[in-house]
Amino acid sequence: MDYTSAGVDIQSGDRFARFIASIKSRAVSSAIGGFSGGIEFDPAAWKKPFLMSTTDGVGTKLLVARKLGKFDTIGIDLVAMSVNDLAVCGVQPLSFLDYIAVGRLDEELLRDIMKGIVAGCEQAGCVLTGGETAEMPDLYHGGDFDLAGFCVGIGEKDEMLPRPGAMNPGDLLYAIPSAGIHSNGLSLARKALPENQWEELLTPTRIYVRELMKLSASGTISAAAHITGGGLEGNLVRVLAPGLVPRLMWDWPVPRIFSRIAGGGSVAEEEMRRVFNMGVGIALVVPGVKENEFLGAAAGMDVFPLGELVRG
Repeated sequence: MDYTSAGVDIQSGDRFARFIASIKSRAVSSAIGGFSGGIEFDPAAWKKPFLMSTTDGVGTKLLVARKLGKFDTIGIDLVAMSVNDLAVCGVQPLSFLDYIAVGRLDEELLRDIMKGIVAGCEQAGCVLTGGETAEMPDLYHGGDFDLAGFCVGIGEKDEMLPRPGAMNPGDLLYAIPSAGIHSNGLSLARKALPENQWEELLTPTRIYVRELMKLSASGTISAAAHITGGGLEGNLVRVLAPGLVPRLMWDWPVPRIFSRIAGGGSVAEEEMRRVFNMGVGIALVVPGVKENEFLGAAAGMDVFPLGELVRG
């Protein structure tokens, strides 16, 4: 017996590692292939540098990609889910790592995934510093695979979000729109839609790092929330000061994908709002006295009002 007959192809794994190292991008570390990786940062550029880290996956969106045989966007989703969670804290993503677990190595599939990961890192302004590709034939069967992402970022400790002390009743809520369903609620969406409508489910999660870094630096927002599983209200309340709740207008244009899911699965409106982002990728809390300043800082961005904060 040998490792190959047991189901693990070391040579394919080595080729994939060399492929990653060969990608010419500012978002790929030259240290790829070593035992660990990292990047430089200038501590003198920060008063109180604060490192934050996060991890996430793509969920059952992987089943949609596998069913359609399209794998070049889920890498973007993988990066987006982590970097957006850092950016809503006013933190710039620095270093990204991926973990890919497979039943057998499919080099073409893996290359498509990796191209998406690199594209996501480029959009987020961070660097792919390493990762792990694990071939486990007795744990994952056939074409089964899973993805996980890990990201570290840096922020100025005294300027990070949220800022509960800056929130008051009457403060305004604004949104940056989503690109569609993003990477949450796919278990419900897959059952509500026929397979010939699944293509739109693979629209990659939008990456908001540049917008959030600009708005955070402008001092015109006191909080931001990445709208993922749990819907708009469920994620927004996580960043609000005690005693404040959102009063949402629910009058913005909602992408058609959500009405198709609701109709196809007879999903109640309350459940749709609890599960999906309903067209809101990022929710922002804007002090009422800074609205005009905020709109100036958001010039060129697609933002729209959501409602306001009230006591509750």
